[in-house]
Amino acid sequence: MKTALIHHPIYQKHDTGIGHPETARRCEVVMNALQTDKKLWESLDVSQAEPASKGLILAAHTKEHFKRVEGAFENGVENLDADTIISMHSFDAAMTAAGGACRAVDLVMSGAVRNAFCASRPPGHHATSEHAMGFCLFNNAAIAARYAQNKFKEIERVAVVDWDVHHGNGTQGIFFDDPTVFFFSMHQYPWYPGSGSRGETGFGRGKDYTLNVPVKAKTPAKEQLRMFDNALNDIRRNFTPDLIIISAGFDAHETDPLGQLKLLDEDFVKMTKTVKNWANEVCGGRVVSCLEGGYNLETLGATVKSHVAELNRD
Repeated sequence: MKTALIHHPIYQKHDTGIGHPETARRCEVVMNALQTDKKLWESLDVSQAEPASKGLILAAHTKEHFKRVEGAFENGVENLDADTIISMHSFDAAMTAAGGACRAVDLVMSGAVRNAFCASRPPGHHATSEHAMGFCLFNNAAIAARYAQNKFKEIERVAVVDWDVHHGNGTQGIFFDDPTVFFFSMHQYPWYPGSGSRGETGFGRGKDYTLNVPVKAKTPAKEQLRMFDNALNDIRRNFTPDLIIISAGFDAHETDPLGQLKLLDEDFVKMTKTVKNWANEVCGGRVVSCLEGGYNLETLGATVKSHVAELNRD
């Protein structure tokens, strides 16, 4: 069985302007790295995303948020927050990024592929149910989790594993009181957006279904991997997912300009393998990985390629 690669040309039409780190070139370098490795490329199941419907977005976001993002450019809005720039095609790109994550779920659940990677933008994990922020318009991972639960009766519980250098505050907030979705984030702390302390563990019925592992700047990669493995072992004891979604940010790479952590390509491979092994044990290997951060254009392509190659490895 193959790994699915989900992409769409619209992702590169989300124009954030000169000098913005979340640039269209991110998708360009990722796709170039994958395509130039002919053996890997030919082994992937390459699929084009389709836009999500409004209803799928509303499973994770409010009607007011959807309306605000949908009409922003037409209404002359160019910044949804200080960091989140939009342009003519941004809404369509965001809808297609969310749709790509749902397409990945469909392919994995059909048994046509073993797992999937979404080479999409804009990213999603900072988008809350009510607000766009941190380069993110809609929360792709959260939308995919809700889509899986609503469409497939065999998907009751979902684990979201977020290893972006920034805390996935949006995803955490959407599922903070929900015991059916376990949210795990390992991130630099304190750092943008300022959330993600150990004490944030969920609310109400969702208590103890959120786990944050804050990592100090400059922590050695070996220590960070130990923290990651220990956290997943803790989760395994109390939660058995039917699907695992990775919020795959690569800005914890030691060369990234927006982070201060020390991971290398080989470390992302090890984390990918750990998640794969967990999925193989508990949910038939079902993993959907969605691109989040990663802003060093010199290294991002190779890092993502190593992640996809590990997903695709037997």
